[in-house]
Amino acid sequence: MLFSVYIPFAVTAVLAVLAPRLAPLLPPRPAAWALACAALVTSVGWAGALALLAFTGVAQIPEVAEQGRWSVAALRAEDPVYLVVAVASALLLTAGTVSLGIAAVRQTRHVVRTRRECARLPQTELVVLDDDAPIAFALPGKPGRVVVSRGMLRCLGDRERAALLAHERAHLRGRHHLFQGLWRLAAALNPLLRPLAVAGEFVLERWADEEAAARVGDRTVVAHAVGRAALASAGAPHPAALAATGGVVPQRVRALLAPPPARRRLPLVVGGLLLAVCCVSLANAASDSDRMVDSAQCAAYAAAPSAPSAEDHRHEPDICRR
Repeated sequence: MLFSVYIPFAVTAVLAVLAPRLAPLLPPRPAAWALACAALVTSVGWAGALALLAFTGVAQIPEVAEQGRWSVAALRAEDPVYLVVAVASALLLTAGTVSLGIAAVRQTRHVVRTRRECARLPQTELVVLDDDAPIAFALPGKPGRVVVSRGMLRCLGDRERAALLAHERAHLRGRHHLFQGLWRLAAALNPLLRPLAVAGEFVLERWADEEAAARVGDRTVVAHAVGRAALASAGAPHPAALAATGGVVPQRVRALLAPPPARRRLPLVVGGLLLAVCCVSLANAASDSDRMVDSAQCAAYAAAPSAPSAEDHRHEPDICRR
């Protein structure tokens, strides 16, 4: 556990630095899935590693050791983790758990609010608001809605309107709100994943852009629609839902005016290997921690009175009987 327990932290840091730089270079759909897998695995690895480090400190509390029936002295002798590291890990894990809980409550409230909004809207897939303000966004639900205002429609030509609606429908079809929620929860638990979450938001908009370009058949039209919609809605409050004006618009327009991104397997393979290393190292650290506790339990049993009772034999660790 001396080294393997720290590997998830290193993998998280590497992905937090590399993912925002590599994601825009990949086709957006596989990039979004890769970022989702990276967020899920590294957040679990982060929490698991912190829990193992924190346990080495908590396990040395006499009351905890008494309940676990292990020797504090033996655990301290075998424990390779400094107490200050264990305490810091416990504090980080507690803070991350609280932050995750707050983020989960916010996400739940957002889902409830979204369902209420859907219930108030007409039972059609496309909802046109009689509003001069330029508004366009996808409202997930059962079923999802594409909401657009007359003010936004007046800003665009016929083909650009089709591109805008195709973009919003792509958000609903791809269930992009689930990706968005995963990244936000992961970043709440692990602050190092915030750059990855920001990159994910951009990738989702690029994913919808590419699907809209495929539907319309003209990347330039989609680029014009995105640019005009962003200019029209400049200064207007940004909706909480996924919108065509989200993300870094100049980068999106440049990507649409360029050829579609080429398929690159190397970044995905390297990322997959890093995630595999994270999982293996965490499993190895957990196994080492379990062996350390077993050894401390054996030491506690060996230090018991010379004539152990039947109750002591019943609680004797299996590893001590071999």
